[in-house]
Formats: sequence, structure tokens, C-alpha cells
Amino acid sequence: MSIYSFAGVTPSGKEVPFTEYEGKVLLIANTASKCGLTPQYGELQKLYEQYKDRGLVVLGFPCNQFAGQEPGTSSEAEEFCQINYGVTFPVFSISDVNGPDASLLFKYLKGQQPGTGESSDIQWNFTKFLVDRSGNVVARVEPKESPETMQAAIEALL
Repeated sequence: MSIYSFAGVTPSGKEVPFTEYEGKVLLIANTASKCGLTPQYGELQKLYEQYKDRGLVVLGFPCNQFAGQEPGTSSEAEEFCQINYGVTFPVFSISDVNGPDASLLFKYLKGQQPGTGESSDIQWNFTKFLVDRSGNVVARVEPKESPETMQAAIEALL
């Protein structure tokens, strides 16, 4: 199994196989539109704009598992981040990241980069995973850390 075994579903219901991202550096984050960390959408967009021509793709997965901070529909979440943060990177349907209904993608990511706590569970919105061009999950960045702290790692992978 690899990162390319997975697919995301857009808010309009289109399945996007991750094979489309082979050879790219991926930054995958669980997101939310009503969170104190929501301004990280802008930071993720900035990284995407800065590095997309060199092969970076940011993938956003809205999640409503943390204090109900993504209460609307997947389409509303996508529209929110486009209107408020100018997001042009792919935003997928609302997904669970923990528990029995966690998406297989996030189960895989947590298995590859379990974090530093007692549990590999994602602790909050805006946990970020970095995937190299070969599909290896090489880093996990916790929510309170700015996406900009990943800049040197992204440059090294590009």
C-alpha cells in the first residue's frame, strides 16, 4: 500500500485518484473553517502558490471532529476557504480523521507518521503531513505549528 492507493472525493462528488499526484510533493492537512487555526488556510495557500510550479500540491480535508468546527457541508467548506483565503489548492469532502469512521487515507498517514504522543490520533484541526515525490510520508507537523515551518523541508524535497 502507498499514498497512491488512495483517492479523495471532491465536494461535487468526483473521485480523484492520488495517482494524479505521483512524482509531486504533497502537503496533506485536515482543516476547519471555524477554528482558531483557520488562518492557516492562508499560509497553506501561500506555500502552494510559492511552490506549485516546482511540484508541490496542497490537499485540504475539512473535518468536523473537533468541537464541531466544520459544521456545514463539504461545498460550504470549499466555498469558505476560496472566498476568505483565496484557496486554489484541492479541497476534498469532509472526512473523519480519528475513530472507527476515520478515512483510510488518514489511518494510513497516522500509521506512517504516528506523532509523538501516546496515541497516533490527530489531536486537532490543521495537522499536516508531508509526502515526498516517491510517495513516502516523511513528516507530521502538529496543528499549532505554522505551515511556514515546513518551508525548508518542502524546498529540500523539491
